[in-house]
Amino acid sequence: MNNIFKQVIVISLLLFFASGIPAQPWQMQKAPLMTPFAAKVDTANVLPEYPRPQMVRKNWMNLNGIWEFQPAMSQTETLPTTKLSSKILVPFPVESALSGIMAHHDKLWYRRTFSIPKNWKGQQVMLHFGAVDYETEVFVNGQSVGTHQGGYDSFSFDITSKLLTGKPQVLTVRVYDPTDAATFPRGKQTLTPGGIMYSSVTGIWQTVWLEPVPQTHISDIKMVPNIDNSTLVFKASAESTLSNNTVEVEVKNGAKIITKYKGNANEELVIPLPNPKLWSPDSPFLYDLKVTLKTNGKSIDSIRSYFGMRKIAMVQVDGFQKMMLNNKFVFQMGPLDQGYWPDGLYTAPTDEALQFDIKTMKEAGFNMVRKHIKVEPYRWYYWADKMGLLVWQDMPSVNSYAKVRPPVDQTTFKVQLEKMIQTHWNQPSIVIWVVFNEGQGQHNTEALVSAVKELDPSRLVNQCSGSNKRVGDILDIHKYPSPACPVSSKQILACGEYGGVAYSIDNHIYQKAFGHGSVNNGDDWLDSYATFIDNLIGFKTNNGLSAAVYTELTDVEGEMNGFITYDRAVVKVDLNKLSEINQRVIKNLAKVVDILPTSQVNPQNWRFTFNQPSADWYTAAFNHTQWNDSVAPFEPATKRNIREIKTNWNTPDIWMRKEFKVGILTPEALKNLIFFINHNDDCEVYINGVLAAKLNDSTNGYSTLPFSAEAKNAIKQNSLNVIAIHCHNTKGSQIIDAGISIRSYN
Repeated sequence: MNNIFKQVIVISLLLFFASGIPAQPWQMQKAPLMTPFAAKVDTANVLPEYPRPQMVRKNWMNLNGIWEFQPAMSQTETLPTTKLSSKILVPFPVESALSGIMAHHDKLWYRRTFSIPKNWKGQQVMLHFGAVDYETEVFVNGQSVGTHQGGYDSFSFDITSKLLTGKPQVLTVRVYDPTDAATFPRGKQTLTPGGIMYSSVTGIWQTVWLEPVPQTHISDIKMVPNIDNSTLVFKASAESTLSNNTVEVEVKNGAKIITKYKGNANEELVIPLPNPKLWSPDSPFLYDLKVTLKTNGKSIDSIRSYFGMRKIAMVQVDGFQKMMLNNKFVFQMGPLDQGYWPDGLYTAPTDEALQFDIKTMKEAGFNMVRKHIKVEPYRWYYWADKMGLLVWQDMPSVNSYAKVRPPVDQTTFKVQLEKMIQTHWNQPSIVIWVVFNEGQGQHNTEALVSAVKELDPSRLVNQCSGSNKRVGDILDIHKYPSPACPVSSKQILACGEYGGVAYSIDNHIYQKAFGHGSVNNGDDWLDSYATFIDNLIGFKTNNGLSAAVYTELTDVEGEMNGFITYDRAVVKVDLNKLSEINQRVIKNLAKVVDILPTSQVNPQNWRFTFNQPSADWYTAAFNHTQWNDSVAPFEPATKRNIREIKTNWNTPDIWMRKEFKVGILTPEALKNLIFFINHNDDCEVYINGVLAAKLNDSTNGYSTLPFSAEAKNAIKQNSLNVIAIHCHNTKGSQIIDAGISIRSYN
């Protein structure tokens, strides 16, 4: 079928539907998986919660529900004047099952009618959109009220002058979303989903609502806590042509009034808060706030809000830059969260669904989450604020893993980056802005980091999760499956992604998917996860690591690496056990006793050779006195290495041996024997001639490794023992160092 014939058919269908034929009724479609929450979606009461919890007014009207819908032929198509051909459930993306369409269209129309309540007379009527992807033009009663570009930020129009008296009002929305064909921020969206890229999201995907406000009204607020001075820096912006506007701010703890403060609108007010209660994941206390706008002493507008008193900062501790929460070091441990739903895509079916994700993360013992290259509705951050979860907020990336990567629209990226910050900077949960992810569309890094720091100096900036450019506050490495730790004395150290172990649950699989290794049951998954946590404890203790992000919260389309199924129907593991494991690294529950120290702090001498030794080189009886004697770690003396080289190793293979003495070990101590090892690449480790571990690939940092049962039995109590290692480098970087410890948990 040629393109001309296709166009003729589409035009004919549009004319057919525009000729008075009734629009097709709405019907929920069925995705490969559906969440339990989908059945709770009420078309007459869709996402009924007030959508902006930090700026609440009593009167408002929710416009979510069934709208008319129709694909458009072009971006300049004439505004339709008759009913559209189909029905769609707003605010679910057109590609989603919950929308009722479940098909992609890059150009589309929305339409519905509404009536203005009589008691709104004399007020301005604001039309709010939580988010629409991507280019939007809005019409009221056939007249354009404005346009907007951007898929992640909220926007509003004053539609008062376009309203008709005593008649139903007609709201029409035109949307254009080129997805892969443009270079604007779009995160994980693609028209060809697969692997780590997911379904596209087009059109209205957050709540649409109306709100009456007086002509002079509060248009925005900004709040910056200062726990060191026990103050809240507060600013209420007022839309007004008058200059004598004042605000009264009332801070409350429940029903108790903590303080009242008066000042001018559109000016920063420094509100004292004696002995403030601090917000943290362990104690997510929120103050309530009432703000009243007055003109000539008369109250004309009022909103309710909330805030949390907390501080995030970078401070040097014991030679490492650390991430400090409320002036204390708190190791931040959380999952990667894509924010996708099988039935709603970008849009959770219900507010209960949003709560479920955050509540489950808290029950799993996490204190942080990395919101991955997506910006959520305000209510998601409200639940993070209320339940106490630190948030690393990613900027949605450009050219995400695209084969063809046209030049980035740098101006648009910066504008939308700034909007993301400005529209969410009151959230106490957000502690870090992540500008780029894994170099996708990365540009002007230093300038953008500076712009973010200037716009919001109260938070930390991660210039690029998964990149080693040394600007911003955080140096963030990605490593799968085992975590790793970067090296720097000038930045906070983080492992922004690791893990990804697949565990599939029958009847809860969206499609054939992948992970970084796999397990067959929840206990094996927890064992694997516990090994990763052991590694993180070592990095935290010895290398200054401040945070880690596990991939990931849920399975997502082509990824099977969540600890929750994509449909949120099954939590794959015991959350109590997962929480206990997470607390080992967060709460410093590990006790480590070295039997054979690594060379991280004090270099240890080893016997070694670069030449192929005799076949019995690994046995306890082998005489290694003719081998060379020097200190670990062994690695190439190249300019790429940041640390001082202890012993140069630049051949493909190295054989190492060392004697170490062990005292009397209890059965519990033997059970808790572990290796600390840093190897690039393949490696074999022997204890007294018994194979203790056979390792493939590399650790990219010091990691823990359990002893084999045979090696534990080979340990000679209260005597000398021999550790023997062969490491074979296959590519890239190379290093070898090892130690032995006893690790237990309080």
